[in-house]
Amino acid sequence: MAASSNSSLSGSSVSSDAEEYQPPIWKSYLYQLQQEAPRPKRIICPREVENRPKYYGREFHGIISREQADELLGGVEGAYILRESQRQPGCYTLALRFGNQTLNYRLFHDGKHFVGEKRFESIHDLVTDGLITLYIETKAAEYIAKMTTNPIYEHIGYATLLREKVSRRLSRSKNESRKASVSNEEHTPVEKISSLVRRAALTHNDNHFNYEKTHNFKVHTFRGPHWCEYCANFMWGLIAQGVRCSDCGLNVHKQCSKHVPNDCQPDLKRIKKVYCCDLTTLVKAHNTQRPMVVDICIREIEARGLKSEGLYRVSGFTEHIEDVKMAFDRDGEKADISANIYPDINIITGALKLYFRDLPIPIITYDTYSKFIEAAKISNADERLEAVHEVLMLLPPAHYETLRYLMIHLKKVTMNEKDNLMNAENLGIVFGPTLMRPPEDSTLTTLHDMRYQKLIVQILIENEDVLF
Repeated sequence: MAASSNSSLSGSSVSSDAEEYQPPIWKSYLYQLQQEAPRPKRIICPREVENRPKYYGREFHGIISREQADELLGGVEGAYILRESQRQPGCYTLALRFGNQTLNYRLFHDGKHFVGEKRFESIHDLVTDGLITLYIETKAAEYIAKMTTNPIYEHIGYATLLREKVSRRLSRSKNESRKASVSNEEHTPVEKISSLVRRAALTHNDNHFNYEKTHNFKVHTFRGPHWCEYCANFMWGLIAQGVRCSDCGLNVHKQCSKHVPNDCQPDLKRIKKVYCCDLTTLVKAHNTQRPMVVDICIREIEARGLKSEGLYRVSGFTEHIEDVKMAFDRDGEKADISANIYPDINIITGALKLYFRDLPIPIITYDTYSKFIEAAKISNADERLEAVHEVLMLLPPAHYETLRYLMIHLKKVTMNEKDNLMNAENLGIVFGPTLMRPPEDSTLTTLHDMRYQKLIVQILIENEDVLF
């Protein structure tokens, strides 16, 4: 077994330029086992069965006992039939021969066939996948249990040659980065590297903001042979063989995903929009300290709107605010929100507030919400300030930095109160429910907490220089 694990197959995402990129050595032992797994053998019922469900074929044998099913399978590895339960009419069972015994599984159908989490278009695919899984987990149980102990994820020296090139690309000025990466590097090996190599290169880029981010893993069906980018072992089965990070594209076994560090480096090509995108995901994808929409809007507001009466309280036209949102989603940092396009500054303030409202996780996160509310309830001003500071330290770095930057801006707004008539309390009323929402979607909770939400934002603005 040990010898087999060191043999190799060609991995995915290989470059045509071998001098720049050497693919990792994929461990093929589990792939070989999948090739050896028994093949499904459908045992057809010789008679037409009455009341056969329309989604089952001739492998359905009607109401028969376990003993009859065992006899029909004839001791042939991979043989299978479907039957209706004698004890529970209307319930169906897959009888499958594996490992010199007959295994019986409760079978379900909801448009697709399943006995567990995976859902299949056909019974044949379900049985094929089941036999592969049974065979591999029987033959290699000990191997599978140990395959995360020496992961390739921690030995990624083959990415060294790419680091300088990727770092150089990421550290270009904002005005050049988009065009240059498309026109100059479209056909270079850097664009073809796997998510694992990309992660390695970015990790060693000193200019990349080091915000910790968990991977956004989702169950994925891989077409063709795929190897886990954590342990380098084959991902077995027909469907749902593993999980893929929807933000950076990392492909790993489901069990390996539990061991992957919180070092997701989102790929801009996978981030489809600016609004409604997780804050940390967005800033890491754009390699910025804060969401660029926040920086751009605040720059515009401070350049021409600080003295505008009712700033942030007065609403701009909803259609125009939606236009700004679409511009950011479409053009990113190149979105034009200048006075030539949007002379009403309230449209820009509205777009900024909408960005915060649309965040899937608010600036003041769900995890810290109740702690902030409890801090706001403290009657002693000094103790309350200390409590707020302690909770601020619990915010994710990207959330903390964005909140800090916003509070510096809102402090500038209050310094122009004579003209704009907006003090810290007024801004607290506006931004309280915008920056913080209770974890549970409860109207009563929201109404009850509104005064504390306002107070928290007011405290953050008035004590911005002390708290941050």
